[in-house]
Amino acid sequence: MKSRWLSSLISSFATTNSYARLERRNISLVLNHVEISVMLSNCGRERNFYLGTSLHAVLLKQYEHFSLQNPENLRNILAVWNSLLYMYLGCGELSSAANVFDHMPVKDTISWNSMISGIIKTRSISLGICFYKQMRNLGIYPADQATLTTMVSACDRQELAYICKMIHGLVFLNGYEQELTVGNSLITAYYRCGCFDFGRRVFDEMLEKNVITWTAIISGLAQNQFYEDSLKLFVRMRSGSVSLNVLTYLTLLSACAGQQAIREGRQIHGLVWKLGFQSDFCIESALMDMYSKCDCMDDVVKILESAEVLDEVSLTVVLAGFAQNGLEEEAIQIFVKIVKRGIEIDPNMVSSILGVFSVNTSLSLGEQIHSLIIKQSFTSNPFVNNGLINMYSKCGEVNESVKVFNRMPQKNSVSWNSMIAAFARHGNGYKALQLYEEMKKEGMEPTDITFLSLLHACSHVGLIDEGIKFIESMVKVYGINPRPEHYACIIDMLGRKGFLKEARSFIERLSVKPDILIWQALIGACSIRGDSETGKYAADQLISTAPENPTPYVLMANIYSSEGKWKERAKTIKRMKEVGVTKGTGISWIEIEKRVHSFVVEDRMHPQAEIIYGVLRELFWQMRDEGYVPDRRFFFIG
Repeated sequence: MKSRWLSSLISSFATTNSYARLERRNISLVLNHVEISVMLSNCGRERNFYLGTSLHAVLLKQYEHFSLQNPENLRNILAVWNSLLYMYLGCGELSSAANVFDHMPVKDTISWNSMISGIIKTRSISLGICFYKQMRNLGIYPADQATLTTMVSACDRQELAYICKMIHGLVFLNGYEQELTVGNSLITAYYRCGCFDFGRRVFDEMLEKNVITWTAIISGLAQNQFYEDSLKLFVRMRSGSVSLNVLTYLTLLSACAGQQAIREGRQIHGLVWKLGFQSDFCIESALMDMYSKCDCMDDVVKILESAEVLDEVSLTVVLAGFAQNGLEEEAIQIFVKIVKRGIEIDPNMVSSILGVFSVNTSLSLGEQIHSLIIKQSFTSNPFVNNGLINMYSKCGEVNESVKVFNRMPQKNSVSWNSMIAAFARHGNGYKALQLYEEMKKEGMEPTDITFLSLLHACSHVGLIDEGIKFIESMVKVYGINPRPEHYACIIDMLGRKGFLKEARSFIERLSVKPDILIWQALIGACSIRGDSETGKYAADQLISTAPENPTPYVLMANIYSSEGKWKERAKTIKRMKEVGVTKGTGISWIEIEKRVHSFVVEDRMHPQAEIIYGVLRELFWQMRDEGYVPDRRFFFIG
């Protein structure tokens, strides 16, 4: 009777994740081996250290029932002590687990596997390998597939590729090369370590494959941006007899998002509906992410409206989707509705909405969100703080960015990069360079984003030599390959100082093919310096690279105007109209009393347009009386 009651109690704990009632009890009854093993395992799974140590005390008090020196029922007793190991390791108490392990007079392969797994999960790979060697040297504990799977599963980054290959060799030595679980783990590990050919070879040589095998290879390809290959494998998988699971579809939707393969994404959406997975939280979020990255926001809204329950992940995906598709206003409106309806928000949602702020977004709204962050106690979250730094910087309040940065309890590379970028954006080049030196003193490694901001800073203050040194140190010191954005900064930097020939020579010496950014930087520099010869060269290159881009036509018209070459200017504008390229509408804006007012050329849509034009006329007459003469060279007539 007691055993049935206790089993029911254990089942209740396992399903409700609540041990509060048992913790308040004085456990005086004798638990059998199965029951206490289950409870210890649950404690490790739920990281309930308090109850786990209480159960350990029960083992010691009733040692005659749980002694490993008792030959009777040794198998069940050993299972209890292995569960105790699992409990301590699950709670992150490695030293306590090691103490239990060292005092166990009898161990089996599960005991060793538990310790190896726990050690490896703490990122102590070398110590885990030492434990494995010790196990092998004893010669009485054979390495089974669980041991090898545990070790190979820890190989999740490029620098551990050699360990992954070493364990693969042990797999062959122990005859587990056709073991399904081992093969699945090897595929996952090789793709995480960047050894794509090895992962594919393991897959191809496996005689038996299950849904986990296919999901592992498809996921590995998608996560490493081999989207097309992952989708091709999916087609091959469907032609077989293996049934797909939710995880497979999540991976495929991720691949469609990365490839922006909307046709394939819709097909997978149809399959998800057919199989009844459409209401799964993760599937809904993946579908919204896929549609948003394919610029299909109407589909995102439909899924959003049909969702029975929305969690923080789904809402974050929606906010990020609107922001990524240039629908900042819609993202802000959704966030405001979320807050007004009392829906719980998390740091990820706040970070997403802070990311939509730009120079024409209301500073007042940003300050309100900052107040919300303080109320929600998100001020210690580095991602939220990074978003605040960028928000204040883009809204023109760099001093507020500095305050947020200085108050941060922990700073990551993004924090430093954001603050350096803020100084560079506002023309404080020397402060940006000074902060970079502080960043290095703190032991923080610069990234390609760091160097991009530094090059912007050097360009604004004309520090050519420092800029060249930065681009060289990227490659030689930090092993970072410059992107077109970095080269464009160098060209802009040279052009601003009037070294246009040197800028052109720099482009011609590049080992990569110049793209739009590089040619735009050169023609932009020519526009500043008024050089039509080099500008014409850059414009021709840019037109051949991006025929629909209006930049070369507009800037060349301005350059010809500055030189008084009116015929060439007219030809440029005529050519622009002939090819059907249109200039984007310029917008001006100003924030007054927490509201952003935007204007275009000859805009009369504003409700106070007549008053505004009246003031402009008064200003014009006053400027003319002061002797101002407009410079018509820079008038562009579209």
